[in-house]
Amino acid sequence: MLSKKTQYALQALSYMVEKHSDDPILIAEIANQKNIPIKFLENILLELRKAGFLESKKGKHGGYFFAQAPEKIKLSAIFRIIEGPIALLPCVSLNFYEKCADCNEKKCGINKVMAAVRDNTLAILDNKTVADLSAIK
Repeated sequence: MLSKKTQYALQALSYMVEKHSDDPILIAEIANQKNIPIKFLENILLELRKAGFLESKKGKHGGYFFAQAPEKIKLSAIFRIIEGPIALLPCVSLNFYEKCADCNEKKCGINKVMAAVRDNTLAILDNKTVADLSAIK
């Protein structure tokens, strides 16, 4: 299940895509339009800025805008920044691997099933971009 943080990140990004503006978008506007607590949204957008997906401008006409074209930002990258591992178990994670203490991975059926879940989830998230979040087509 997606965390509220990830849901809010995706909602904010979809709003930014649909707004289709070259001008920075105020955090308050996004928070108001998507009904996201502003302090929570500030932290999310800051994480996305630090990761290089967004830029910000301070001042009267400030706000957030895309650092890269939304069509180039894979959802898998956003998920990893906000949610962490895509895999449901640490023993099948590609980027956050940890061996399970009580398991022999070579003989574990759970490991094999969860690896398949990871692969299929990753295939979808790697082939979808932030631009695909838009309900406007």
